[in-house]
Amino acid sequence: MISGSGGKPVGGGTVFTAEGVAAVLREACETAGLDVDGAELLRLGSHAVYRLASLPVIVRIARDPSVLPEMERAVGVARWLQKVDFPATRVPAGIAQPVVVRGLVVTFWESVQEREEYATVGELADLLRRLHWLEEPTSLSLPYFNPMAKLSASLDGLNAVSEEDRSFLEERATKLAKEYDQLDFVLPFGMIHGDASIGNILRHRDGHAVLIDLDGFALAPREWDLIQTALFYDRYGWHTQAQYAEFVHRYGFDLMNWPGYETLADLRELMMVAWLGHQIGVSERSAAEFARRVRSLRTGEGREEWSPF
Repeated sequence: MISGSGGKPVGGGTVFTAEGVAAVLREACETAGLDVDGAELLRLGSHAVYRLASLPVIVRIARDPSVLPEMERAVGVARWLQKVDFPATRVPAGIAQPVVVRGLVVTFWESVQEREEYATVGELADLLRRLHWLEEPTSLSLPYFNPMAKLSASLDGLNAVSEEDRSFLEERATKLAKEYDQLDFVLPFGMIHGDASIGNILRHRDGHAVLIDLDGFALAPREWDLIQTALFYDRYGWHTQAQYAEFVHRYGFDLMNWPGYETLADLRELMMVAWLGHQIGVSERSAAEFARRVRSLRTGEGREEWSPF
């Protein structure tokens, strides 16, 4: 059974299990005037994600009750992107959200299509290039992206990992913080998606590609939106050389030629490992992958064995 950390209640005494979030789902849908009968649980991780049977709507229930400001911002971003006709996930019209049920934050999103089909890294490059040309309205009040603060908060919450592993990750973060402060970014500062990768670009039912997971939108050097695609190709082999070449061609910049690439890659990689450390109570697969990744960071070897999550 999947549960919250240590099986403890999270928001409002709700235990983050299939049974616990099902009650939250029903109450949230009743509040929004949606029919919950036949809803399908797609995944249970940092969010519980449901697909409704009655309408093409996805319901996301956040495990962390503190994400309310992020989800409020994500809904605002989605509505603005729709106004400027940018291809991204939409929120249903006429539903006031987010809603808080039993201490957990619930949001509603239009379903992109009935099955999950990823778009291509070339299309990701096209959308990022287009996104980076947009000037965000001040009404969005996007935060400045502080990777070290985000990483520090993530490491502080790694209660389920060994003290030895956590100390190692914290020492690595301290070293990278000093290197990060010395970086000379070359791309313009501005709006970023914040988690731009092949996993967050889906094929819409009408054929075009759309960006999803909008809660990471922030103001930062644009290099942050390119690092995962480069990293996935360069270190893990999750993209082919041809795919990465297409990404570079269509975006117009090769991050791997930038002198700060290795530092940014090391930092983004550490953030990925810390995130996975919060999932080790979710499944044995997560725990095994976390151990594999920490071993790679210690030895500098075996990154080609990492599995995508």
